Amino acid sequence: MRAVLMAGGAGTRLRPLTCDLPKPMVPVLNRPIAEHIINLLKRHRITEVIATLHYVPDIMRDYFQDGHEFGVKMHYAVEEEQPLGTAGCVKNVEELLTETFVVISGDSITDFDLAAAIAFHREKGSKATLVLTRVPNPVEFGVVITEENGQISRFLEKPSTSEIFSDTVNTGTYILEPEVLKYLPENEECDFSKDLFPLLLDRGEPMYGYIADGYWCDVGHLDAYRKAQYDALARKVHVEYSYEERSPGIWIGHNTFIDDSATISPPAMIGDNCRIGARVHIEPGTVIGDNVTVGADSDLKRPILWNGVVLGDEVQLRACTVVRGSRVDRRAHILEGAVVGALSTVEEEAHIGTGVRIWPNKRIEAGAIVNINLIWGSTAQRNLFGQRGVSGLANIDITPEFAVKLGAAYGSTLKIGSMVLVSRDQRSVSRMVSRSLIAGLMSAGIGVQNLQATAIPIARTMANILDVEGGIHVRLHPERSDHLLIEFLDSQGINISKAKEKKIEGVYFKEDLRRVAIAEIGEMSCPAQIIEQYSQRFEDHLNIGALMNSGSKVVIDYAYAVSGAVLPTILNKFSCDAVVLNASLKQNSPVGQEKESLLLQLGHVVEALRASMGVQVAANGEQLTLVDESGLSIYGERLTALLTSILFTASPRSSVVVPIYASSAVEQIARRHDGHVIRTKANPTALMEACRNNPHVVLGGSGDMGFIFPELHPGFDAMFTIAKLIEMLTIQERSLGQIRAELPIIFHKSYTMRCPWRVKGALMRHLVEIHESDRLVLIDGVKIIDPVSDNWVLVLPDAGEPLVHIYVNSESREWVEESLRDYRHKVQSFIEREQNGDMPEF
Repeated sequence: MRAVLMAGGAGTRLRPLTCDLPKPMVPVLNRPIAEHIINLLKRHRITEVIATLHYVPDIMRDYFQDGHEFGVKMHYAVEEEQPLGTAGCVKNVEELLTETFVVISGDSITDFDLAAAIAFHREKGSKATLVLTRVPNPVEFGVVITEENGQISRFLEKPSTSEIFSDTVNTGTYILEPEVLKYLPENEECDFSKDLFPLLLDRGEPMYGYIADGYWCDVGHLDAYRKAQYDALARKVHVEYSYEERSPGIWIGHNTFIDDSATISPPAMIGDNCRIGARVHIEPGTVIGDNVTVGADSDLKRPILWNGVVLGDEVQLRACTVVRGSRVDRRAHILEGAVVGALSTVEEEAHIGTGVRIWPNKRIEAGAIVNINLIWGSTAQRNLFGQRGVSGLANIDITPEFAVKLGAAYGSTLKIGSMVLVSRDQRSVSRMVSRSLIAGLMSAGIGVQNLQATAIPIARTMANILDVEGGIHVRLHPERSDHLLIEFLDSQGINISKAKEKKIEGVYFKEDLRRVAIAEIGEMSCPAQIIEQYSQRFEDHLNIGALMNSGSKVVIDYAYAVSGAVLPTILNKFSCDAVVLNASLKQNSPVGQEKESLLLQLGHVVEALRASMGVQVAANGEQLTLVDESGLSIYGERLTALLTSILFTASPRSSVVVPIYASSAVEQIARRHDGHVIRTKANPTALMEACRNNPHVVLGGSGDMGFIFPELHPGFDAMFTIAKLIEMLTIQERSLGQIRAELPIIFHKSYTMRCPWRVKGALMRHLVEIHESDRLVLIDGVKIIDPVSDNWVLVLPDAGEPLVHIYVNSESREWVEESLRDYRHKVQSFIEREQNGDMPEF
């Protein structure tokens, strides 16, 4: 006897399992459903199988080939042009069906007694026998009514709730006589339940239903897929197991290593060539495919892992499915019902919610929390915007395709016909990305003023002059030489608000991109005399007489930055004696030791030339490091304090704006001049907004972010800082070394440690709960202060990474060291106990 195995279509309700796999090839207990069906047929002496194929037919054909290895003889019939339906595909192989034959669905797991069904068919003289079973909820199946003798009197394909008149359903397995195929048309789509069986019933052909005992599961959706796995593992259905049962209910394949400290609770299955790490916990119902690696301390509660999956350490999986070749990194969580498609990557500490489906070849960003299906695009990010703008690996994360979509998303938040400016640094990769952003903006009906290669302080200034809605600046990341940073500016030239960032993210992730008609495509222009306009702003806010008569000699290390093309022109106009180092635009900006080496070189040159100062410009014209007349570097908190002292001396009773973590030296200096200190969140946008929104602010920023002079524009500007320094030192008749010697002595230290995303909120809440409210400052993070001194500790969660920063400040070095050790221990203990589920105590 022959059987026809119907492979079916793409199985849309099983996606993403079937994105590149036909339903019969989806594995149950590490073997395709079709293999279980062939084993069932073989047990009932049906050893010639005709597989009807349509969706990715080569996968099934390549796996079974001629069937010899599986103890059967295989034939294949491919529906080349269009699917022919359940009955049409069988009609297509009519010449091979010359006697009673079986038709069986390729997407079900069953152990029905087919021999008994065939005997029933012959005994009744039936032309078509449907194998039936009883189910609790027949809504999704074809319902069948039979007489006492088994003859079918009525049936209904997939009824609504109100139409249910029986719990006996069609299982998609039929025993047929070849003559029934004459009722079917040639090469047309037709269905057994909708077309052939009603016709046979109408023509009075003998048609019976055989109600079978045994197990049956239609693997038509993801819940049924998991149920079939768990039932087969629990021996609720008779299937053949591919591995040795090493102990009751635990099947383990060849060449598999399991660490002695790992625990496995039956029933569970682990395939060939697997590696199970130390202290791994495997709970009942877990199915692990071949060539799978499970990292140490992972907790597996009934996941289904396909072949080639790699799990990092401390991964937690809950009744989910991870498809072939996917990687789940350290401390990631995947919850019940979720599916990770083939060849995807779930990065460290990412969290995939209940029932979420990730399509193949996707990347879930470290720390991302994914609660919606990821179908389009390639990455699920925690968010687009970080501490400042959008950043990522150049030409890997930040690609032309990404930039076009990002530009279109930004443009879609603006009115059609709006104008924005776009600028960049001088690198080729920045040119590539800026052009892609421009294309996206124009596609959304936005006009572009293209400033091309321009320092970002100039772009901020031009935002006001050009009367645009906003702007975009592209540059190498100041702290990561292989990353790009894309910053979005508002109409006044400062970074856009968090609300605006969220609006752009919403359009980007929902792909709610506006595409305008040809007549509305945005125009692009390139404004002229940009540097001249910026220079005029310079002059309007400087004491030109003081600069002209300063007699200053300044050594400027441009560190291969684009600002090097601008600053010489401006300083020459003010008759300053400027010695230029490293002004080439052909090299990459230095980082790490290379930058330190250039700074040391700058100090030597300043000392040798007896210059007034040295300045190293960085971050595309936003940041700087000073070198005093003796060649000593001034940076970080000392630089913040020095600029604060100079500006308060020039403008007593004014205000300065600094981030929450800045040294208390700023307050001490302010008290000397009856000044006021405004502290903000630890991000550039907060500093810029505070400088714009508060009156009497003469300076904002910090040594690590740069400095803002609101009188010019509310953005960081190293070039204006240099000119202002020359002016102030001339008027005050002091040197950098003299000012430095007068600064308060404050010990300020920081430490960065790893903290999982989901622990950050609990850590902050706990810190608030265990300290008295009058000792807390909650501008950003949790700052614990001493009311009678300048001693404080700040615990600040990082905005872009799974990190937490601890800052400690005091006039006492011993207090700083002791407090830093104390809070490092407290935070680490909390993190460990929180992850272990214990209640920590401080």
